[in-house]
Order: sequence, then structure tokens, then C-alpha cells
Amino acid sequence: MSFLEDEIRDTDGKPKEACGVFGLYSRELAGELAQRTYFGLYALQHRGQESAGIAVSDGTRTTAVRDMGLVSQVFDPPRLAALEDGHIALGHVRYSTTGSASWENAQPEFHGRGDVNVAVAHNGNLVNAARLGEELAEEGFAFNSTSDTTLIAAACVSELETGRTTGEAVREAMKRLEGAYSVSMIFRDKLVAFRDPHGFRPLCIGEVDGGYAVSSETCGLDIIGAKFLRVVRPGEVVVIDDDGIKSYQAESPRTALCVFEYVYFARPDSLFDGQEIGDSRQKMGEFLAEEAPADADVVIPVPDSGMMAAVGYSRRSGIPYGEGLIKNRYVGRTFIQPTDGMRQIGLRLKLNPLPSVIDGNRIVVVDDSIVRGNTSRKLVQLLFDAGAKEVHFRVSSPPITGPCYYGIDMDSPDQLVGAQYTIEEIERQIGATSLAYLSNDAMIRATGQPKKNLCRACFDGEYPTTGTSGKFALENGTHYATARDG
Repeated sequence: MSFLEDEIRDTDGKPKEACGVFGLYSRELAGELAQRTYFGLYALQHRGQESAGIAVSDGTRTTAVRDMGLVSQVFDPPRLAALEDGHIALGHVRYSTTGSASWENAQPEFHGRGDVNVAVAHNGNLVNAARLGEELAEEGFAFNSTSDTTLIAAACVSELETGRTTGEAVREAMKRLEGAYSVSMIFRDKLVAFRDPHGFRPLCIGEVDGGYAVSSETCGLDIIGAKFLRVVRPGEVVVIDDDGIKSYQAESPRTALCVFEYVYFARPDSLFDGQEIGDSRQKMGEFLAEEAPADADVVIPVPDSGMMAAVGYSRRSGIPYGEGLIKNRYVGRTFIQPTDGMRQIGLRLKLNPLPSVIDGNRIVVVDDSIVRGNTSRKLVQLLFDAGAKEVHFRVSSPPITGPCYYGIDMDSPDQLVGAQYTIEEIERQIGATSLAYLSNDAMIRATGQPKKNLCRACFDGEYPTTGTSGKFALENGTHYATARDG
């Protein structure tokens, strides 16, 4: 990877989400399912940009297209046309949090043995992946990828082979899975959706044209004209077929929806428990203005993730809001080899200052998080170079102090600036006139959720489970990847 490519991939400096999943069941839409799924994935593109895939089934035969790249890069009219035969569809967009970014790990993934075959799309991260892989290898399963999704599929196949009903088999398989997983799956003539007992990652159900859709977020339902019905509950298995929806509930010890969904991951127009994500982010900005006021001339966001919080900060503080940073939304991966004099180009390819807003002014710049601090330091310097008299950096979440094991690709503690330094030290490192973070209590209050219903581990160290698993856990333990027969 070239230096500039690394700069482009990291210029936002944000934790990366795992994936987005989508499913559709409708006989009325037969012939249109691939296209509708394409639109659903398009709405979920923010959840993963490494690969995309769609599978379509007529109940006996499943065909799929998956490849590296954005949804619009992977699919064109001929590819979609090749997937138009069927009434069940599955879609996935991926950012790798377990297993490397490779075609083999793109989803939907297929797994089977004998006449039991499934296609699976997964958002999350298992914390017992290595141990589970060894157990399944002992049972004779072989694996074609290093993603924990293949382990979820194999565990389901193992239980489906017993002859249990689909819902009962999947509920039994869930007993072997530890960690975060929101899953959509095709098995024969059924669309299955299930969510881990903690509900770390979102998943919802909608009604559309004589059938049903499942999506990581409500924005995936909106784009295809589906009516939101409800969320898939933590620990619930939902089975959809011609008879409608059947629900199978497993024990749920504690709800722990990731609070970072509210801070950064989910789209602002998505609804969680009836509350618009954008509204939560505006409240975070309002609370931030109360907790960390600044004497300034203009409030600007770091686009796009800081926009809603900046609006809230401006509203509560009375300081005018301005668009001081222009984002180039068409920057992708590049392999141009830079010279030493081009080392600042990475950030400028994505963000460029607007001197008419910045020059001569005291600036409040609002972002949703600081991970390593490198991007924040470059951003502060960019604003001073554009003529800012002062740069007051405000963050609409608390300092990130610990890694995530549940589906966020986040650095180890020694790479997290919030775990290594005090706020005063970070302020000096990024070169800001002042720096302040939102408090834990205010962040939680802005979500409208009880504290006990949220996973806040990366902020406060209270992990809902005891297991941990790194991104390359399966690749570091591939001794089981080719299973023995018998």
C-alpha cells in the first residue's frame, strides 16, 4: 500500500463499522428482488465500503454475485439481471473486522453439508471465533474464508441437520455463538433473521409488497418503500416464508446496543426505538455547548459526521453555524506515489477549508470522535493555515479509552489517544486553542436510552461479555481451516 493510499483510507480517522445486512422475501416482487436489494444496500453503504454482494433464491436454487468495491462498482444492469429469478434475496456490504479484506471474505457467504445449505450475511463479531472454529472442524466442517461469518453458517448447518424446525435449529445454534451478530440468512424456502442476545448491532423488519424486508437500519427499508414494523429483538430468531413471520425467542440477559451507533455509525435519518439518530446527535451538540462553551465567532462541523452535533452546538450556544470545510465525496482509493512534499495531500483530497468562513475568525470545530489524533492534528493546522485566529475543538462523545470486540475495527489501547493521554495533553498534541469532550452521562442522555441498555465499553470499560477476539483471530489460527473428514 502506498503512503498516499494509506492517507486516503485514514483521513477521516474514524473507527470502521463491520457491515450492513439486508434481506427480502416477496413473491409479488419476483424479478425485482435483486434491484430492490441493490437499493437497500445503497442506503446501507455507510456501514461498509470494502465489498458488496447479493444472493437471490427461488427456494431450491440460490445464485449470487459478490465482489470487492462499493455497491455501485460491484453491480451493473447485466449483473443484476442475472440475479432476477427468485422470491428471496440477501444483501451485504462489508468492512472487515474479522478476517482480511479479500474476495474470499466477501458476503453473502455460503456453507453447507449434504442437502443442508445456507447463505448468510452478518454484521458483528464473535468473541469465541477461534474456539468455535476448532469445535466445528472437529465435527468435520471445512472453511473457505477466515471470516467468523462462515462459523455462524456452519453452526446453523450443524443444527439444521438434526431435523429441528428452522427457528428451533437456529435458536439452538445461537447457544454456541458468543459476541455480536445481526444476521440475515436464506435456508431453502425461508428468509431467517436473528440477533445476538445482547443486541449489540441493529436489525429491523419492514413490510413491502406482499412480503417482508429485514435491514440493519430503517433507511434500508425507506428506500424500497417498505413500512417499518419493528426491530428484531435481542435473542430473537425470525423466520419468514409464505405463511408469514414466526418468532422464536432465546434468553436475553441484558440489552447492550452499541452507543456508537448513535454517535457515528447509523445514518442520521434512521430510527432506533422511535428516535431519529439525527435528533440524538443534535442533542449531543446541545449538551456539549452547555458543558464546554467557547467564546467564538462561528461553529463549523467536520463533515459529514460532525454536522448534526455542530447544528446542536450552534443552536444552544447562539454562535452562528457555518460550512467551513468542504468535503470531496468522490475520493476513493488511489495508488499515486507521492513525493515527500505531498504528505499533506491526503487530508486536502477529502477536506478543503473555506477561507471566507474561517479567515480572521475564532472557530469552534465539532467532530464526533478522536481516535488516534493524527487527523485532528492535521485538521487544526489546516484551519490555522486558512487564517483561523483560534480553533476550539469540541468532540460530541467521550474519549475512547478501550478497544471494541463487537464489530468495530478499533485500535488497541496503545494506539488510542484517549487511553494514553489526558485531555490537556491531547489538546497540546493536536495544537488546538482548547479541547473538550462530551461527558458519558450527557451522551447517554442524548440517546434517550437507559444506560443499562447500551454498550459503552469503548468509553467506560464495562464490557457486556468476557470474551475477546482480534480482527485476524481466524487467520492467526488457521490450523483448523481445512477440516478432517469423519
